[in-house]
Amino acid sequence: MSKASPKIGFVSLGCPKATVDAEHILTRMRTEGYEITPSYQEADLVVVNTCGFIDSAVAESLEAIGEALQENGKVIVTGCLGAKGDIVQKTHPKVLAVTGPHATEEVMDAVHQHLPRLHDPYTDLVPPQGVRLTPQHFAYLKISEGCNHRCSFCIIPALRGDLVSRPVGEVMLEAEKLVASGVKELLVISQDTSAYGVDVKYRTGFWGGRPLRTRMSELAGALGSLGVWTRLHYVYPYPSVDEVIPLMDEGKILPYLDIPFQHANERILKLMKRPASSENVLKRIEQWRKVCPDIVLRSTFIVGFPGETEEEFEELLDFIEEAQLDRVGAFKYSPIEGAAANALPDHVDPHEQEDRLARLMYLQEEISAEKLARKVGQTLQVLVDDVDEEGSVARSAADAPEIDGLVYINGEALEVGEFVTVKITDSDEHDLWGELVGQ
Repeated sequence: MSKASPKIGFVSLGCPKATVDAEHILTRMRTEGYEITPSYQEADLVVVNTCGFIDSAVAESLEAIGEALQENGKVIVTGCLGAKGDIVQKTHPKVLAVTGPHATEEVMDAVHQHLPRLHDPYTDLVPPQGVRLTPQHFAYLKISEGCNHRCSFCIIPALRGDLVSRPVGEVMLEAEKLVASGVKELLVISQDTSAYGVDVKYRTGFWGGRPLRTRMSELAGALGSLGVWTRLHYVYPYPSVDEVIPLMDEGKILPYLDIPFQHANERILKLMKRPASSENVLKRIEQWRKVCPDIVLRSTFIVGFPGETEEEFEELLDFIEEAQLDRVGAFKYSPIEGAAANALPDHVDPHEQEDRLARLMYLQEEISAEKLARKVGQTLQVLVDDVDEEGSVARSAADAPEIDGLVYINGEALEVGEFVTVKITDSDEHDLWGELVGQ
């Protein structure tokens, strides 16, 4: 093995925000001339990017660290688990270093200490868009870090700090580089996308010599001018959200809104420290659909929150029935170390939590199946994600990668990353099937 090109293995766990952190670290490594290898045996050192949000994620992260130590022996740990006290050091005392999330500099300091490498600008080449873990045709675009909210079930502010918005010109420059590299879909992410710019009082930045405010609606409009799909994730239900709905109706950004409502009962929402008016939410959904009839709404909910009664859970079911959301994810309340909700009384029995989760998802499957059945016979533009011996797998504007449904195009071997038009011929609770109409 050449000493001039040390190799680093990289394991990345967690949410898209952690994926972006990993991309930044990988970009720095490649910029400095390190090679990235998928093999523990070939690596001179392994970096594990962890998740620490819920108990199962902590267990998965600790297991991944243990595997890296066993297979390689030299391990640096980064990510959200690193921000949760000394759990990593106690479990795996042989790790070389531990950092928290969005800690590119700290990770590189540890790499330099344990695997020094001099940069050769003539041989160490990195593409302008950096090193990414996603396929070439879509990319996550992180616009801010941290969160100003203090939801009682969440420890993200403790892990990632308060809101820090990226300069709008920097965000747009990254978006342009991604599009120039072949990206067809930008997935805008943060911990709270609708709060973008709050911390800097929406100050005016510049993009291409033109003024542009550091604000979600203005950013969405600018991204919509790049000629690719732009999808908004993790949008907190501020009144300002109403401003981006016309952009969706005009086709500037995708008519897709990922907005976690978490519950419908006013008392539970207050205990969660979330906006507490399901009646107002239903009115806003109705208004959004009037402005943009094609809008697709995704949301997440927590069942079995401490103190949740059967009546309050049934109120949540009534809300889901009335709201007719397109995509729903639901989770049983999980006590996270450091979360304020742990101190609440009357925790719901785990078996009852499981029952409520099953009832909610059964209801949503019925809603989803009915809504998708209405698409049979329609013609949709889709983006091809994968091709195998059975045909092509694609997504419509209604489907975010890895979390929503798919569109299967039988018998058609297309190119990954191309847009095609299909006529929908069949559906189930989650997915669609179609035949090629045009490209």
